[in-house]
This record gives sequence, structure tokens and C-alpha cells, in this order.
Amino acid sequence: MIKVKEAIIVEGKYDKIKLDQFIDGLIIPTDGFGIFKNKEKQALLRRLAAARGILILTDSDGAGMVIRNFLKGCLPASQIRHAYIPEIPGKEKRKTKPSAEGTLGVEGMTEEVLAKAIAASGAGCSLTEGRVRESQPVSKTDFFEWGLSGGPCSREKREHLQKAIGLPSQLSANALLQAVNFLMSREEFETVCRDLFSEH
Repeated sequence: MIKVKEAIIVEGKYDKIKLDQFIDGLIIPTDGFGIFKNKEKQALLRRLAAARGILILTDSDGAGMVIRNFLKGCLPASQIRHAYIPEIPGKEKRKTKPSAEGTLGVEGMTEEVLAKAIAASGAGCSLTEGRVRESQPVSKTDFFEWGLSGGPCSREKREHLQKAIGLPSQLSANALLQAVNFLMSREEFETVCRDLFSEH
């Protein structure tokens, strides 16, 4: 596994699935051009960029460059690193025909090519035997026990937590859990929850 300090931004869920196979880190898809109108996700990316930095890894085609340039425009340059993949002719196995430009995207690259691109970006990388956690991660069970999921007031509680730690208010429970584990330790999470939900 390669542990990456920065949050890695990719275009779609298949890119995320590819990287999840050998990357230990936070990987967030933009949902293609969906990022252009998604103010909540833009706010989340700004928060993550300020906390740990962002690594942009989009396809090498025109659409990928449009998304990369959009992200460059809404995030501080000092908080961004760029990883570029080569233009290799071909198509992904799951697709019936190649992309408009006839080149492979992130999901079609080998792990070796992707690892080389990430290393060349200057991102904070280290090799590990597996996924490394500094402490036990916050789990879905923890969210349930704190009333952040599965309860009648869960949405309101999540919004209180999101506001307290500087995250956008409309994140799903799963997206919030991922962000919490990236931004804070389990101990910090429990301290914030005790302050907010003292009846627990």
C-alpha cells in the first residue's frame, strides 16, 4: 500500500475503486462535471485542502483538464499538488468503446503508472504493509451511538457536528464519516461529540 497524506481528487467512482486497491488515503470523486455546481463538495475540498492538501489526479483528456483547471480556480495554489497520467491509447475493460480522444483514463492505468504519477507530484507518500491508522477509526457504530445516524434527529445532529468542525452542512452520513476520519483523531471526535451532545 502507498499511504498518501493529501486528499486525492479523481473524476469518478471507477477511478476511486482503482486507487482504493493500493492507496491508503482519502479519495474523493468529483462526479465528473458535477463538481461545477456542487457548492457543498467545493466547500469540503477547500476544508480538506487547508487541513492536509489536495492531490488532483484526473484523466489526461480534455474533460480531465477542464475539471483540473476548475479545481485550480477554486482552491489555493499552495494547497494543491498535481499528478498527471500519460496519454496511452486504449479503452477501459468495462466500456464498449473508447473515450472521445481514444485514451485510457485513471481507471485504465496500471498501479505502477499511477504510483509513479503520484510520487512525481511531490505528494506526501510512504510505503506501508497495509492500511495504517494512528488510532482506531471512527466507525458507523460510533455514529449510531452518538445519534448521528439511524435516529429521528440524526440529520440535525450531523449538521451541528459539521458546523462545529467547519464542514459543509449537507454531507451524507457516509461522507461525513470519511471526512471526520481524515481530519481528526477518534479522541478529538469524541471530545467534540461530548461537548455538543452532553446528554450522551
